[in-house]
Order: sequence, then C-alpha cells, then structure tokens
Amino acid sequence: MRFYNTLSKRKEEFKPIVPGKVSMYVCGPTVYNLIHIGNARPMIVFDTARRYMEYKGYEVNYVSNFTDVDDKIIKKANEEGVSSEEISTRYIAECKKDMADMNVRPATTHPQATQEISGMIDMIQTLIDGGHAYVENGTVYFATRSDKEYGKLSHKDLDNMRSGLRDLLVSGEDEKHDPLDFVLWKPKKEGEPYWESPWGDGRPGWHIECSVMSKRYLGDSIDIHAGGEDLIFPHHENEIAQSECANGVPFANYWLHNAFLNIDGVKMSKSLGNFFTVRDITAQYDPAILRYFMLSAHYRSPLNFSREIMESSKNSLERIINAVDRLADTEKSGADGELTARENEKLEEMKQFRKQFEDAMDDDLNTADAIAAVFNLVKFANTEVVGKAQAADETEVSTKAFAAAVKKEILDLTDILGLKVVRAKEADLDAEVEAKIEERQAARKAKDFARADAIRDELLAMGIELKDTREGVKWKRV
Repeated sequence: MRFYNTLSKRKEEFKPIVPGKVSMYVCGPTVYNLIHIGNARPMIVFDTARRYMEYKGYEVNYVSNFTDVDDKIIKKANEEGVSSEEISTRYIAECKKDMADMNVRPATTHPQATQEISGMIDMIQTLIDGGHAYVENGTVYFATRSDKEYGKLSHKDLDNMRSGLRDLLVSGEDEKHDPLDFVLWKPKKEGEPYWESPWGDGRPGWHIECSVMSKRYLGDSIDIHAGGEDLIFPHHENEIAQSECANGVPFANYWLHNAFLNIDGVKMSKSLGNFFTVRDITAQYDPAILRYFMLSAHYRSPLNFSREIMESSKNSLERIINAVDRLADTEKSGADGELTARENEKLEEMKQFRKQFEDAMDDDLNTADAIAAVFNLVKFANTEVVGKAQAADETEVSTKAFAAAVKKEILDLTDILGLKVVRAKEADLDAEVEAKIEERQAARKAKDFARADAIRDELLAMGIELKDTREGVKWKRV
C-alpha cells in the first residue's frame, strides 16, 4: 500500500510504526453551523482509507477532533444570546447525524478542544521552557525562528514569506518577534469563555489544540495525519513545529491531503451564493449518492460539484443497486443444489475484479479506479448470473449458491467504500411480497380466481413478477 506523502512530495510504501497497527489523526470541523459539502470530502475520503486499512488487517486507532472553542463559535453564541458550549454541543450532534447519514463511521475517539485545555497548557509551558515560545502581555507566541525545519511540509521559502510579511512589523502595533510567529495562548476578552493559565486567563490558539489531542490519544509520533489541502499551511505546518519542538521526535510519518471541492467550477463561497450544507444536498439526494460522488474522483484531484454530476452519480449508483437486486432475486428463484463446474470456474474468474479493486486502493487510495473494478464485477454479474438465470435452457439456470457468492462479492467491495447498495426497507418489501403471495395462494385455494388475479396485478404494479412452478411460487423484480 502506497500513499502520496505531502511531506516528501512522492508516493511512499506505507510502513506503520507498530506492525499491524495504524495511528491516524484527521482534523475535524469547527462546530458553529451545519457542516458543508467541503467538510464532507475529507470525512468520506479518510473514512474510506480507514475502512480499507482495516480490510487489509490493520488495527486502526482513528482520531478526529471537534474544535469547540473558536471566534466563529463565540460570534454565533453572541448572536443567539446563548453560551458557546450550547452552540458547540448543538452542532456536534448535528455533525454526527450528517456523518451517520453519509455512512462515515464514528472515530475511535472524537476529542473536543475544551476538554483538553490542561494538556495544552502543559505543552505550551514545555515550549516556553525549551526556548520555542515567549510571552508578551498575556499572549504566548511560538517562535518560528527556533524551529530550523519550519516550512518543511508546505515547502515554502521562509525568507520570501518573511519579506512579504514585513509590513506587519509595526512598532507598538504588533508584539510578535517575527511576523510568522503564531499564537499558542490568547488573553480573555469580555463575553468570551476562558480558562486559567500561568500567563493569565484566556484560551488556546487553534493550532495547539490538534497537537495536544493527537499526542494524548495517539502518542508523540503517529503514522498518518490527514485533512484538506487548505490546512497544509499554516495549520499543519504549525502543528509539526509545536509537536516536534515539544516532544523531540518526528510528529507524523505520512501527511495525506484531499484537494478542494468546487461548485460548478467555482470555489464555494457564501458571498457567491454557491454554499451548500450536507443537509441541503441530502434533502434532494440520498446520502449514499453524495458519498459515491465524493469517491468518484481521486482524493488528490479537485472535485467539481454540479447538479448534472450528482444526477450522473445517482444513475451510476443505481446500476450497482439494480445488480444487487437482480442477484437477490436469483438467489431466491435460482436452481437448488451445489455450484456447477461452470460456476466454480466463473468464481475463479471473478477473483480478478477484487485484485483490480485492491490494486487501485493500494495505489494511493485510487477510489475512482476501485469503483471501475466494481462496475466490471457488476457487468460480470449481469452476464454470468442474471443472464443465465433467465436462460430458456433450464440446464443453464444459475444456482442460488452462485448468485449468493457474486452478490456477496459486490457487497464486500462496496462496503469497503462505505457505499450502501441494498435498497432501504428491502426486508420490509420482501415480507410484503411474501404476504401477498400467501394471500393469493389462499384465494386460489378458495377458487376466488378474480382476487388471485388482482393480487398478481398488484404485485406487477410494484415491479414484482410471479412464476408458478412445481416447487411453488417464485418471484423476481422486473
């Protein structure tokens, strides 16, 4: 398995720190509103990465935080006349609902910044003691000049960056020793939440939060740190600086970043009126379609959202769902008995599609090619199982066991991608169909053929076709 590492700017073979185990940290949202579809991309992408690594046999400790103290949260709280905690608690709950709808599994741990303040104070003090941070009037700054490797993730030329920021160094207006220094702790303001610290009452800066939460739940050095490419600089760059200067060891071995999501070719923005929450989209499309759309392109490629592309994603996902439906029908109506010699040969042939899938996922999580492998499997299913099940020559009718094996293969691969391809309320529909068939049989037995015919018509209107055989009534979707 190989990942493109932003740190080295090349694909690297994945070798975990502890064999068989993966420590993975993914930056989560700031919870002051409903999450937008830009937030959804890293959630879906890195949930899929986690699923695949677990499929490969790794034990994954997956940590994704909620930033629950921030200027935006405070602003929202003041607008509503409630506490910041009430805002963050509300939108953490809403975020978890959206994640569940998109089939994003809960993290091993979802830490919240406000519950980790003591750890942040400890790390800041360690940085001060080590000469990597300084205090000015209750504000603690990280001294970027103290970190000789600062800038190694974003690959930026720091001298040019400092030259471009020289205007910030205005006497009496900026306490920073260097324009690239950043805040670790800020003094409290009227009406804002605050905590006690050695430097005065206040609250932590954004960057220190993730360093501390990663350290507490995963350790000083971790395997994978991931997030959107907009976080590379300054957030992830600053995380590295803080963590490595405080802990004295490399912070993360692999840095994974997903590309931006655009709307009709334009960057999403509230001011442009093209800003969509996950709720906006799932009010019109099944959340499984949104997930399919997010995985239809490689995670490092920019992804363009449009109604046309969502409709295309809907149709593509429907093809997989229909194939599973037809296989389920064949599993019910197919021939009894063991697999035939031909079917055993076909199951051997079918293994190529799983290999295609794995090859794609092993190559830097290429979900687009992995989905293509699933469609090759769907084509195989439609030709070799469903087609044979409907053959005029009874000797070529597929067995139930063959249909079940092929259906399981599709379900296994789509489950790794987190795609739901079994229709909702499938079990309820099956029960309803069986009940109507039983009613029809009772009507026929009572020689009420008009009622029996009416039930057949009702089922046909539901897309269910009946076939009376010597073994009893069999049904399939049409």
